[in-house]
Amino acid sequence: MTAARINREQLDGFCLEAMRRSGMTEADARLTADVLVTTDTWGTHTHGTKQLRNLMKNFREGRMDVKARAELVGEGPGWAQFDGHASMPMPTSVLAMHTAVTKAKATGIAISTVCNSGHYGAAGYYAWLATQQDMIGLSFTNVDPGVAVPGSRGSVLGTNPLAYAVPAGKEHPIMLDIATSVVAASKVYAARQLGKPLPEGWIVDAEGLPTTDPGNYPLAGALLPMAGHKGYGIGLLVEILTGVLSGGAFGSNVRSWVFGDAAPVNQSHTFIAINVVAFEPVEVFKQRTDTLIRQIKDAPKAKGADRIYLPGEKEWECREDALARGLALPEDVRVSLRGLAEDLGMSAACLDGKAP
Repeated sequence: MTAARINREQLDGFCLEAMRRSGMTEADARLTADVLVTTDTWGTHTHGTKQLRNLMKNFREGRMDVKARAELVGEGPGWAQFDGHASMPMPTSVLAMHTAVTKAKATGIAISTVCNSGHYGAAGYYAWLATQQDMIGLSFTNVDPGVAVPGSRGSVLGTNPLAYAVPAGKEHPIMLDIATSVVAASKVYAARQLGKPLPEGWIVDAEGLPTTDPGNYPLAGALLPMAGHKGYGIGLLVEILTGVLSGGAFGSNVRSWVFGDAAPVNQSHTFIAINVVAFEPVEVFKQRTDTLIRQIKDAPKAKGADRIYLPGEKEWECREDALARGLALPEDVRVSLRGLAEDLGMSAACLDGKAP
């Protein structure tokens, strides 16, 4: 039996109520709901509203402080440095990207770093924010170690996601959001929750040997980096641009936002905005980007292929469908949201298409 779809407004409302009950301000709750629900409309359910339950647990367990606010601790014409003070990561990250965008209007390119933050959701959301101001956006975050590197037996680096988004004209923005591991850790957790084995090549066990069993990760074993040594090198760059550059925690000092002792979160993020008008008129850039998109999409197709996708194109189509017909949330997301409702004494009726 197919689960009922839920419209965006219902899901927004459910998330807002959960955050209000957890003590968040209305402004911070609305920003956070937009990040998580937008991510679900893209079909990236591993990083959408499923994450809200653990985020709210972080307040109760002392990993995050519901009353904390990010602090601007340093800035110049083309840069800004924030201390998140273990506040809700989404409002902090939106602030940091908006700051980079504002500075890039004057300098052409600008960068913001954040230390002492937590799980900020999908990196692509913040890169996309820059395209709304006709800029190219880049977004990076470090994560607690969970990925092996060539020659290691256990975890050395985090999954360390990176994202970029590029404005276009008649086409949707080009958008790529990837972990530098072969797969996002949340997909391993989802498989474990559903009792499913993993595809080969995703993780290794405690001895560094390939396994399809998600049961002991992350306490034992590790994810593999994408593309071997190439993914390792890119993941290391993300670690440097985030934890090292921001003055925050890096490498083995980055704490989990879910597992282990309930110590304050200390992930780091970096956001870059590139103002295309510093290089050429916006409309010219968008037309040229559209031309590049068409060249790629119109390239000769391989046998059996009927279409070539641009990065982000499947997500934009998923979003159009979700906004028109409602979101088809996977069962693991519904389980997490029902658990959130139980934690906070809320109704979860809207998740089944019913009035609260």
